[in-house]
Order: sequence, then structure tokens, then C-alpha cells
Amino acid sequence: MRGKITKFLMVPVLALALSACGINSVPTAEEQAKAKWADVESTYQRRADLIENLVNTVKGAAASEQEILTGVVEARAKATSIQVNASDLGDASKIQEYAAAQGALTQNLGRLLATVEAYPNIQSNQNFLALQSQIEGTENRINVARRDYNEAVRQYNTTIRTFPDIIGAKIIHGAEPMEPFAATSEGADEAPTVAF
Repeated sequence: MRGKITKFLMVPVLALALSACGINSVPTAEEQAKAKWADVESTYQRRADLIENLVNTVKGAAASEQEILTGVVEARAKATSIQVNASDLGDASKIQEYAAAQGALTQNLGRLLATVEAYPNIQSNQNFLALQSQIEGTENRINVARRDYNEAVRQYNTTIRTFPDIIGAKIIHGAEPMEPFAATSEGADEAPTVAF
């Protein structure tokens, strides 16, 4: 009888012990980080879609600025060609390559918008104004999405490195740290210049 009581009491103790060692918290944190990465990709895709419309609007009004328009189109093509999926989130080089391509697009887009300021007829175009507003809003969304992703990665990395979750992270899930998003655009600290 005493053995049955001991076994009966061991079930809740064992369940409590397992619940505190990362069985559920590790995959929950990992899925949260992956979802936040999908948000980052989604906002970059929104920007890429809007840029095509912006470039077409500007082309009609500023044909003389072909070099800048070409730079934006080429940067957009490169930025959309680099793909990072959820299994690559632990690969620092993939994340850096993605960030560099997006940074180049940001720089070229800044040059385009600076050029537009010199053309009053483009600025007064309602289509352009609407697209410019949408791109500015998208840039804000990108910043928020990157911040949210980095926070989710921080929480995940903390979860897999702290006791008692480290037990489940290493033994059961084989969890590896994820890489945060670091925007590394060369010359990002300088304002774009426009020369005529």
C-alpha cells in the first residue's frame, strides 16, 4: 500500500519537475522569435512592393535622375533575392547578409527621396505623396518589427541559457541561440547628398 501511495505522489512531483525544465517554454520562445522574424520579412516585402510603385511615379516626373532610380531598382532586386528562413536564424552570416542588402536599399531609397525634394512637381503629385507617406509608415513598421524580433530572440536566448529551462533546451530540444537582427549599413550615419 505504501508503494502505491509513493507512486501516486511521484506523478505530480515528476510533472512539476518536467514543467520547470523547458519542456514547453523553449519551443514557445522559439516559435515567438520565428513569428517575429516573419513580421520583419513581411514589412520588408511591403516596402519592396511600395518602392516599385514609387519608382514608377518618380520615373514619369524625373527622367533625368536615372542613376538614382537604377540604384533603387537594383538594391530592391538584391534585397528581395536574399531569403532567410526560420532555420537560418542561428546563422550570423545569413542575418548580416540580409541586413546589408536591406541597408543598401534604405540608402538608395534615401537618395531617391532626397532627389524628389528638388522637384516640386513630383512633390505635388498626389500619387507620389500617398506612396511617400506609405513608405515612411513602412519604415516605421520595419523598425518596430526589427525591435520586436530582437526582443523575442533575447527572450529565447535567455530561456535556453537559464536554469531550469537549460535542461530541456539542451537535452530535449537541442536548442541553439538565435541571431538578433543588426542593421549594418555602411555610411548610415551620414545624410544622403544630392548633386545636380
